[in-house]
Amino acid sequence: MTSISRRRFVQSSSALSLAAATTGGFSPYAFAQEKTVALRLSSSHVADLNSSHFAWSQLMQANLKKAVGEQIRIDYFPNNQLGKESDVVQQVKVGSIDMMLTGSSIWATVTPQLGMLDLGYLFDSYDHVARAIDAGVGAKLNDMLARSTGCQIITWGAHYGARNVYTKQPVKSLADIRNVKLRVLPTPAFIETFKIMGAIPTPISFGELYMAAQTGVVDGFEHDAGTVLANKLNEVVKHCWMTEHLFSPMVCVAGKRAMDRVPAALRPAFLKAAADSTLQQRQIGNERSQQAIDDLKKTGITFTPMAKSERDQVRKEMETKLWAGFAKQYPETGPLFASINATRA
Repeated sequence: MTSISRRRFVQSSSALSLAAATTGGFSPYAFAQEKTVALRLSSSHVADLNSSHFAWSQLMQANLKKAVGEQIRIDYFPNNQLGKESDVVQQVKVGSIDMMLTGSSIWATVTPQLGMLDLGYLFDSYDHVARAIDAGVGAKLNDMLARSTGCQIITWGAHYGARNVYTKQPVKSLADIRNVKLRVLPTPAFIETFKIMGAIPTPISFGELYMAAQTGVVDGFEHDAGTVLANKLNEVVKHCWMTEHLFSPMVCVAGKRAMDRVPAALRPAFLKAAADSTLQQRQIGNERSQQAIDDLKKTGITFTPMAKSERDQVRKEMETKLWAGFAKQYPETGPLFASINATRA
């Protein structure tokens, strides 16, 4: 599966092709005789170039092979093959699955401080996310995750575009979204964000989303354009209200057992390969996001920007009701909110 995916991947993107091409180079570890450490990497996304998960995994495989040869191998399992996300979190904790690519959201179920990243309108763009994460917010949240679970975030990436609201019927304003049933992740931050906006947040796992929208269990959902396109969710909705309410970080989380399996001498190269993959992925993220929107328009999805006045109104409500309340509940996040505000452009 990996070789076929990589061939398709190489044909589709010059940036990623360059990364994959490097796997043919010589490595100081190329002829090492040690047994290969195979790490299982889980994702809920399909193996598609519009998926930020798939793109990062391909870059990681290429960069890792260049760095350590065959001594460490990433085996990528897309499309919930190893289980739904909530179950995979537990399996990464105990070590039966090595790593997980996902949004930071699901890990808030075991380390609630991470939920601050899902609070509506906290970030202005993925560039803003990167500045804040790289300025120390990411390291502090990773410390909290390690203390509570033993796991660690080996990199902070980005999904392809802001999360917007997708619905069957047109939604163009706060008045229109009132009482609309929207699928959200089962975390307090997502639920409270859409309660403030007037919708009816309905927690459903990602693997069940397509059927839930198709059968009318929900009226719509919120997600980024790349994920909508990759998972053919455009088949069950027709309208997008461009709320840009969330720029959700993509994370790769490794369990303690997985990191212990990586030889100490190779660990710096392993982590550098992850960091390099994220930098490469960030560089193509904006382009991929716009391309996904353009492709969705071709399928018949109509896009309506959120009015600035309504965005400003909602953002103020979020700051007053959600951000302040979250910092009060989890005092250690207070300085992180200040850091995020300090990194605004």
